[in-house]
Amino acid sequence: MSELSPQLALRIGLAARALPNVTPACFVRILIDAVRMPLTDQKLKALSARQLRMAGRGALRAVPGAYLDRALQYLWDRAGVDIEDPELPKPQPYRDGDLPGSVRVAVASDQGLALDGDFGTCARFLVFQVSPTASRLIAVRGTAGGKGADDRSAWRADLIRDCRILFVAKIGIRGHVKLVKHGIYVVPDPAGGSAWTAVEGLARVLRDGPPPWLGKLTARRALNPALPRVSLNTSLNPAATAAIGH
Repeated sequence: MSELSPQLALRIGLAARALPNVTPACFVRILIDAVRMPLTDQKLKALSARQLRMAGRGALRAVPGAYLDRALQYLWDRAGVDIEDPELPKPQPYRDGDLPGSVRVAVASDQGLALDGDFGTCARFLVFQVSPTASRLIAVRGTAGGKGADDRSAWRADLIRDCRILFVAKIGIRGHVKLVKHGIYVVPDPAGGSAWTAVEGLARVLRDGPPPWLGKLTARRALNPALPRVSLNTSLNPAATAAIGH
């Protein structure tokens, strides 16, 4: 059997656990009978309740509908399960006033400390408190909880509403509009790279003389959470730096 991604394996495992008296191994065999190999995200999202119930010679025929529906929510990726990334450092505590002149920043991310996420689909937002001289990762906010939201863009925008800047690899007009309503300045950076590089570039802008709109934000005193000290010797992607500086 082809290797499953950690996300897909977790969803299948949770779906199996949602069914009474069904082991993960047995459930995998039922899924293979239902959609054939390889098991893919696209196939599982297209799986119907009838297909699942009748697969494996009707192995799940007697399972109550409520249990089957719950299992399908996991398979369809609608159950809101955040997957922890072992490459991420633990966020550090932050109290208002710890970093004078700082601003709260979110980075759309899919893996580790990378700036590689699409606003509408990224796995998480890395939240930093950034001042001219120091920065901290204060929170990691998973986005799986918005899977069942009527308006996912609005849900995601609300998740980072305490941030004033969002670094993102890609974003659509709909998401951009939702963020603007919260007063969040969007910095698209298609080249991506390290979240720390983006954060350190912003710190350098704050130190060397922020544009008027950014100066007003830092003068007011930003809101909540925290992260480690970093040196400011790397620069932000030129296009992103230009976006901040205007």
